[in-house]
Amino acid sequence: MLRTVLVPLVSAGLALGAWYLVSLVLLSPERRFLLPPPHRVFTESLSDPVKLETMLRALGVTARIAVTGLAVAAVLGVAVGVLMSQAKVVERVVYPYAVVLQAIPVLAVVPLIGLWFGYGPTARTIVCVLIAVHPIIAMTLFGIQSVDANLRELFALGRANRLRRLVSLELPAALPSIMASLRTAAGLSVTGAVIGDMFFAKGQPGIGTLLDTYRARLQSEDLLAALVLAALFGVAVFALFTAAQRLTVGRWHASGR
Repeated sequence: MLRTVLVPLVSAGLALGAWYLVSLVLLSPERRFLLPPPHRVFTESLSDPVKLETMLRALGVTARIAVTGLAVAAVLGVAVGVLMSQAKVVERVVYPYAVVLQAIPVLAVVPLIGLWFGYGPTARTIVCVLIAVHPIIAMTLFGIQSVDANLRELFALGRANRLRRLVSLELPAALPSIMASLRTAAGLSVTGAVIGDMFFAKGQPGIGTLLDTYRARLQSEDLLAALVLAALFGVAVFALFTAAQRLTVGRWHASGR
């Protein structure tokens, strides 16, 4: 109870206290619009049903994009990681491009994505995939390559073919790494969806679109409220995949405890 309830509450209280300190003490009244105190964010924005409905609708659009991008990244990342683990030539050919894809800032390729795929939901989904796929590829490959050599020899003695070894040994042994990569990629996918909202405004506006609009209009209370909602969604996604990791891995691995 102390770890699960009291510690997060104390942490949240300290964060709110720091927020009040900066807003009410460090900032002069004429500059307080840069960081309004928490109660103004609630009274001026979150408690307004019209504004809250607009934000939640936009957050729903962003959530759909993030989930779709994460699903595509998961399938693609695990498939590429498995292929690289089964053939060294595939690893030598594909992995450098995966590293380059991770090294290039996504903002640098956003104009090309818009030029090639338009400025709608497809482009937003592609941004999510580009951001989230690399950790899945890397951790899937790492998990499969880290299988105990003694277990590999045991399967070799049993004359197990490549497919049987992959399904019965390598993928189950790599499951903790894969689930950890999905947990990381989930947060990255939310980030990618918000970035896509900011740059690809065609279609239904997402939470990132609202953030950009509020920033341009200097609506600080609404901007912070939208940030809080986006952050809570990111935390919820991370917690969901943490629970999924514990359920799938169980207690046979340290990451599931």
